[in-house]
Amino acid sequence: MSSDVSAAQDKRNLHYIIRSGLAGGVAGCLAKTVVAPLDRVKILFQASNPDFQKYAGTWSGAFRAGSEIYQTSGARGLFQGHSVTLLRIFPYAAIKYMAYDQVHHYLMPTRHKETNLRRFLAGSLSGMISVFFTYPLEVFRVRLAFHTKYTGKANNSLLGSFKQIYHEQATDISRPTVNASHYFDRYPLLKFYRGFSATLIGMIPYAGVSFLSWGYLRARFIPPPNDAKIQSTPVADLAIGAVSGGIAQTASYPFEVIRRRMQVGGITQPDRWLRWGETVRAIWVPSGWRGFYVGLSIGYLKVIPMTAVSFTVWQGGKRFLGV
Repeated sequence: MSSDVSAAQDKRNLHYIIRSGLAGGVAGCLAKTVVAPLDRVKILFQASNPDFQKYAGTWSGAFRAGSEIYQTSGARGLFQGHSVTLLRIFPYAAIKYMAYDQVHHYLMPTRHKETNLRRFLAGSLSGMISVFFTYPLEVFRVRLAFHTKYTGKANNSLLGSFKQIYHEQATDISRPTVNASHYFDRYPLLKFYRGFSATLIGMIPYAGVSFLSWGYLRARFIPPPNDAKIQSTPVADLAIGAVSGGIAQTASYPFEVIRRRMQVGGITQPDRWLRWGETVRAIWVPSGWRGFYVGLSIGYLKVIPMTAVSFTVWQGGKRFLGV
């Protein structure tokens, strides 16, 4: 009992919170860097970039798309938008892991009180909190990754992307029920939250299932920290993180496709705030259910190693920092 009380006090301590967040931020940056080229290709597929649709739908297509990017833009093209990714992912991952630690402790102060529902809730809440504070940077990242030499109006810098989004002007108001020009003119900052509703809804299954799977597998295969017989190892953390990432990606991928379409909507239709139902129809009509899973193969190639590295570095970072 005394050890539980001590752990409870430690987790509420500012020292613990800061170090947990630091470990999470570093973990997120390393994980994103590992998969940055795959992330660039996946965004081009999801957002239906016309230059790369011929490659979508196959495992080999992802590598052919990456090869074309490399041939036309060099290695820099594979990492286009990555600086914004790092700028976003450090606070995002730091907040997510800090929030998870705190919500997890509040809902499950001891290991005996852990349940799958509570793990899911802790993961979902931590994901929603982190995405709320960092979403505009995600829009910058997607815009930068979407641009190619053929799309035009390329602003391949954070400042250029900011100016383009902020100054996107409304044009003809032909459909008042879906036209966002009034809101964009009155509240320009809303332009930085295109696709936020889809992101928030998609974060519930993604973060929830990810932390649920991770917590369940750790509880099943890794003993409590005070068990000296068997200790967690990087290999075990990598394996558990990889499985968790694959499950979470499958559960949440359609939401990710929807939000990507909404995020790049300002490029194709700057006067419109594409709504959830409208975006779903735009995907369903030409492609059916398969349209919601375009790029899933590359999604697995990206998310499985990314999640594995992220969870492993987070746990290793916490051990290194003594929390």
